[in-house]
Amino acid sequence: MKAVRICLAMLGTLAMGYAVLGAVTDPDDRLAGHLSFLLAVQAAHDAVVLPVAIGVGLLLRRYVPAPARRVVQAALVVSVAVAVVAVPLALGYGRPADHPSALPLNYLRGLLTVLASVWLVAGVMLIGTRLRARRPG
Repeated sequence: MKAVRICLAMLGTLAMGYAVLGAVTDPDDRLAGHLSFLLAVQAAHDAVVLPVAIGVGLLLRRYVPAPARRVVQAALVVSVAVAVVAVPLALGYGRPADHPSALPLNYLRGLLTVLASVWLVAGVMLIGTRLRARRPG
């Protein structure tokens, strides 16, 4: 397992090196824009995302029983990942008024369907966990 981690770390480092080399050597690339975006994302992560994640973790620890905590945490992680990808589509960002087929689907309904499915699976897993805990022996 350690060898796999080392290989993955080396591949990630090579990929990042390739990306940085491409950004530095591309004459049409605006390096200052990339750096300012990177700093803004890092600041937003440290100022907003991290405190919210810590607060949600504390609330989970306080209000969710230990046997159910892993399932709820997993469902929350999947829900946030899906929402980050789907919310811009569900809100219609990028949909030009003169080109209705650019984003033709009801993405809000799709987002809600996926989130309902995630939490339905989590609920089934929680019921299974509770039933296993009550089983004697």
